[in-house]
Amino acid sequence: MGALAIPWLQRNRDRPGRAFSDKKPGDFTHPVVIRKPGGVALVDTGKKDSHGQAVMVACATCHDTRDPNFNANSGESLKEFHQGLKTQHGGQTCLSCHNHEDYNTLKRADGRPLDFSESMQLCAQCHGPQYRDYQNGSHGGMTGHWDLKQGPRERNHCTDCHDPHHPKYPLVMPVFPPKPVIGEAIPSADGEKSH
Repeated sequence: MGALAIPWLQRNRDRPGRAFSDKKPGDFTHPVVIRKPGGVALVDTGKKDSHGQAVMVACATCHDTRDPNFNANSGESLKEFHQGLKTQHGGQTCLSCHNHEDYNTLKRADGRPLDFSESMQLCAQCHGPQYRDYQNGSHGGMTGHWDLKQGPRERNHCTDCHDPHHPKYPLVMPVFPPKPVIGEAIPSADGEKSH
């Protein structure tokens, strides 16, 4: 075989975008798990139990004995709990998403109840472009393996990154600034560059 034939024969093996795994198509693939919030939402009462743990109560504990307030969209006007709750979610009121017929659930836009663990469906009703991007992997973080033949992957839920009451992602500052590359000039406070 001539010297030119070897590179030609190897072109499929070395082409860009080749498979990350030598496993054959159809081999076992690991699952993709989407983290979900816990079932029933709980509120911190501000009290501690005998072990120093926060005493938590279900929303229905208080709300089942009160008339629903369809105009509330902030915790500031409330007398018990929720006073420090920062809400900034468009013009939505609390009962746009929370189910006033069963406070241990949320409610879809059509009024059907929805378990808190399925809240991504609630978010997707209004945030369609973000949900579309989530489905194709370009929105929301994940850990694990890209190649599911190598290992499993775990994906974030909306509430892992966004507070549902104030969903705008907060601006963050890194703890340590990036280090300069060797030989790169570093601007000082007075604008002078040093090495």
